[in-house]
Amino acid sequence: MSSIKDFESETAVVEKSNRESGALPQQIVELIKQAAPQHVAIIMDGNGRWAQAKGQPRVMGHRAGVKAVRRAVSTAREMGIKSLTLFAFSSENWRRPEQEVGLLMELFFTVLQREIKLLHKNGVRLNIIGDTSRFSERLQKQIKKAEEKTADNNALVLNVAANYGGRWDILQATQALSKKVATGEMTAEEITETDMFNLLSMSDQPEVDLMIRTGGDYRISNFILWQAAYAELEFIETLWPDFDEDVFHRALLSFTRRQRRFGLTGQQIDELQESS
Repeated sequence: MSSIKDFESETAVVEKSNRESGALPQQIVELIKQAAPQHVAIIMDGNGRWAQAKGQPRVMGHRAGVKAVRRAVSTAREMGIKSLTLFAFSSENWRRPEQEVGLLMELFFTVLQREIKLLHKNGVRLNIIGDTSRFSERLQKQIKKAEEKTADNNALVLNVAANYGGRWDILQATQALSKKVATGEMTAEEITETDMFNLLSMSDQPEVDLMIRTGGDYRISNFILWQAAYAELEFIETLWPDFDEDVFHRALLSFTRRQRRFGLTGQQIDELQESS
């Protein structure tokens, strides 16, 4: 098994070669594939600012953001990533102007209708996480229809966080555990982290390895707090509508260069890699 140092050495040589030749970094992409994260989460920020910078209404930024979603899904699938989680609409976003929220809901419905055939064709399973009970009945039916259509796909799981909050996720899991204690199914002392995790969103998927936030802000905004406990964080200036394959590749490259220690020392990790 190659070590982190070996990987960095290989990519450094290829990067130098590509800078000199001006060629697309396809060799780097192939190297990234070998060490790509299983689960990537993205906070898609900057749609409104992107539109305002162009003198357009904020909703135009959200529409442009849909194209970025399509590129991100395609790239994740090509890179062999197992799960991609996108923060589409937080539980706090209801505080935005009523007109913008209404337009976002209509856009969400339209995208579900329009994109589901393409997702299904490419083997992508759609999974909506969050409290969907606040959405219109029309939108809830469309969500259910889209999830059912793609339920058996396994090329990539696309989790879309809609009316989602990390605190809400932990709270609903805690409430479920509390009911089990109340009915005598288990005692409070018997509750484990595994019990909690199994009641959270995406419990059937790997924990998040890499969390990316676009738009230049340095916060995680109440997103998958438990599932991303050991995620590597990547904050980039690129506004979401401009998030393309190259930007995604660079974020993945940054991830592959990091040493994930999970409480161990760097020396312990090096020794484990050398012995494997």
